[in-house]
Amino acid sequence: MSLLMAGTLFWSCKESPKTESKVQSNTKPNIIYILADDLGYAEIGVFGQEKIETPNIDALAKSGMRFTQHYSSAPVCAPARYMLLTGKHAGHAYIRSNSEWKERGEVWNYKAMAKDSTLEGQGPMPKSTITMAHRLKEAGYTTGMVGKWGLGAPHTHSLPTTMGFDFFYGFNCQRQAHTYYPLHLYKNENRVPLANDTIAPNTKLPEGADPNDIESYADFNLTDYAPDLMFEELTNFVERSSDKPFFLYWASPIPHVALQAPQRWVDYYIEKFGAEEPYLGDKGYFPHKNPHAAYAAMVSYFDENIGKLVEQLKDEGLYENTLIVFTSDNGPSYAGGADPEFFESAKPFEGTHGRGKGYLYEGGIRVPMIASWPKHIQAGTESDLQSAHYDMLATFADVAGYELPDDTDGISILPTMISEGEQVEHDFMYWEFPSYGGQIAIRIGDWKVVRQNLTNNKPATLELYDLKKDPTEQNNVAEQHPEIIDRAIEIFKEQRETPELEHFKMPAIEGGLIANNK
Repeated sequence: MSLLMAGTLFWSCKESPKTESKVQSNTKPNIIYILADDLGYAEIGVFGQEKIETPNIDALAKSGMRFTQHYSSAPVCAPARYMLLTGKHAGHAYIRSNSEWKERGEVWNYKAMAKDSTLEGQGPMPKSTITMAHRLKEAGYTTGMVGKWGLGAPHTHSLPTTMGFDFFYGFNCQRQAHTYYPLHLYKNENRVPLANDTIAPNTKLPEGADPNDIESYADFNLTDYAPDLMFEELTNFVERSSDKPFFLYWASPIPHVALQAPQRWVDYYIEKFGAEEPYLGDKGYFPHKNPHAAYAAMVSYFDENIGKLVEQLKDEGLYENTLIVFTSDNGPSYAGGADPEFFESAKPFEGTHGRGKGYLYEGGIRVPMIASWPKHIQAGTESDLQSAHYDMLATFADVAGYELPDDTDGISILPTMISEGEQVEHDFMYWEFPSYGGQIAIRIGDWKVVRQNLTNNKPATLELYDLKKDPTEQNNVAEQHPEIIDRAIEIFKEQRETPELEHFKMPAIEGGLIANNK
């Protein structure tokens, strides 16, 4: 019997993990899923980063397994998070792009949102949605989320605490997360006011300010730094939940711009990188005197807190009974002062505009992934198994023992993690993204089909890449392999459901363009 079919059998056949814990005597492991925001494939050391220091994330990899062919379910925030929590790929997903629910009014007006909470948040999931958190609760887990939600709005049915989480602290709205010094965060369903001034995203330097004077940037570094507050709530959740198995979804907003980081880390990288040109805010968000130093500082600050979390788990005797998964929601951004060329953020792939965040090329959807679980996952190992966010629902079903729904698109990758049992592999992987011109992508083994310009009235592309020979997708060989294109069309016809929401539909697809290979 496979682990996917066995569910709780996995635990009944394994010797209970040994732990120093005096309170957590259960055999089910804790699960911590750490989701970075816009972190590129190569922005941590063990995936090739040479400028930004990430010793604690690197240590996770050394204690566990690196997955080198892991993918986001989507190239931007909200759909990636929806597919993670529901186990669906984009052809079956209700949410297929960011959905800011603009019909409500001035949803992009920061000051208006501060006065009127009904303008916050994104388009909600259906009330009937069953998430990973629901299933873990049913399996006896205490469930908590800290970070960025982006899948509903205040006063709706689609909140973390109504979608399976016992506890939530952070940003309800992903637009609010465009500043790390917001006017408020949310604790469960309630606003928590912070001691910050009203400095709206996209505010420029004061008129006449000297961009080379650090004092000119004072408005963008305020009092209450949201990541500090969220990390404090995160550690409190772990401490009070340690008497039974817990699931923690840490959806960090870092390193999504704006460029705002603790000054001690910024100073560290100023010394390391030296002088640089200020970022004046011409690509949105906030200006910064030392943009490269600030970006690196954000990642290293995040890494530092991951190290603190691991130490807490060890101090409380929980570490050996905890599965930690670290990954990112999509590829690197090129806006707001982020510089994927300087950091080679998606190396060996391209992470710049047209190839990074928002696009279905490898730089936009290939993400780092690390799994660490002492005595279960062999230290210092690596896997090239093709996997995606939407595999986590099935994987955690094997770990926690809940029943897996029939309509999941994912596979359990637990056999690969623990080097035990037979690993089912994907026959194909599917992406669909109605924004940034409209795109679909299908991977079949080492072949990847990409189609663009499905919503923007430009000629639709037909691209085929052999990722084994051409991992950076430079040589389109569609004309040489019509049989692969035909197979991709079959998969498309079998897998794609017409989106329920009108704004996720793509004229070129709904009109039959893709199915007929025109």
